[in-house]
Amino acid sequence: MRLQVIQDGKGNNTGVFIPMEDWDLIKKNYPDVDNLENDIPQWQKQLLDTRLNNINKNPDTLHPINDFFDTLDS
Repeated sequence: MRLQVIQDGKGNNTGVFIPMEDWDLIKKNYPDVDNLENDIPQWQKQLLDTRLNNINKNPDTLHPINDFFDTLDS
């Protein structure tokens, strides 16, 4: 993929240019990519907020995913 980083006058990265050929390939492999800009529904935001709050209140309850897979394998 031939990306070009776009910078402002101060040299700060502000965007990325993707050639159309590469963009078409991305869209072929990920057909929903055009919908990524859509905002997630409010119910999903609330669910995420609830889960994050629970994790912050009880950080010891969060375990690496590998532990879960090991449990399933046993």
